[in-house]
Amino acid sequence: MTDKETLQLALAQAAGLDEENFQLSAPYWQYKVYDKGGFYNEQRNICRYLGFILEGVFRTFYTDDKTGDDKNLFFFSQHQIITSYKSFVTQAPCKYYTQAMTDARILMISLEHLTQLYKLSHQWERFGRLIAEQAFNIVMDKNEGFLFKTPEERYLELVEQHPTLLQTIPLYHISSYLGIQGPSLSRIRKRISGK
Repeated sequence: MTDKETLQLALAQAAGLDEENFQLSAPYWQYKVYDKGGFYNEQRNICRYLGFILEGVFRTFYTDDKTGDDKNLFFFSQHQIITSYKSFVTQAPCKYYTQAMTDARILMISLEHLTQLYKLSHQWERFGRLIAEQAFNIVMDKNEGFLFKTPEERYLELVEQHPTLLQTIPLYHISSYLGIQGPSLSRIRKRISGK
């Protein structure tokens, strides 16, 4: 299966885009390769693209001004949409970084081209609405997780959403995402493996 066929299948499953509507977008998708450590978007820059991850893992993070520590906010992995959504939609500078944690490949489309597609097709308008809902839900799930879930529950949810993450990135990134220290993550993993 080619990369664009993979993208087409994912968009059909996620948003109900049919062949005809997908073909409207075919000329607009750009292919990009990221080396580990490369930035999809940097703080204070405007996010100009919405991407589809073919391979690789990315993290969204900010650096704490007082401690200098990175704080991981989100992870994005294979066959997921990636963007700094607020910056992308408003075309305002982003407040955080999005960085490749592994070598990665993506297909991406600009806001200008996506807006053209929204005008041409109700299916593409639906896609835009679903992406907005997904971005909102990701943020709400993260916030509610800190309010209502234990670190162990948040860890299990992360593993479910990104099954290969633990084999791909250092555990201190997982600790940062969960808002816990490394020894606490070790105890959680030990407890789970003992069940």
